[in-house]
Amino acid sequence: QVQLVESGGGLVQAGGSLRLSCAASGRFFSNYGMGWFRQAPGQEREFVAAISWSNGRTYYADSVKGRFTISRDNAKKTVYLQMNSLKPEDTAVYYCAADHYGLGSSAKEYEDWGQGTQVTVSS
Repeated sequence: QVQLVESGGGLVQAGGSLRLSCAASGRFFSNYGMGWFRQAPGQEREFVAAISWSNGRTYYADSVKGRFTISRDNAKKTVYLQMNSLKPEDTAVYYCAADHYGLGSSAKEYEDWGQGTQVTVSS
């Protein structure tokens, strides 16, 4: 099992930036896909971005494309989500997750989850 710990959330004004981190430990394999999801109160958990741990291939939800960047540091076993030009609608709890079999865009495809970190964007 993989343990994931997110950090970096907080309160920011609209137009600002935050960088989230997700540190992985435990039984972890280089073919995993790593994803970021978010969940606002009363809403479904939605896909934000994902990255292949082995080759760095990335993809993004349309709502964040051009504003968010996902990256990884193999040596530190850490995945990052750089969030720029933040909007109030980006307010949510952000979760890091590991997909053991690929690079999914559905929460159902991810086996391991972190505890989440709150991001609040004020207008």
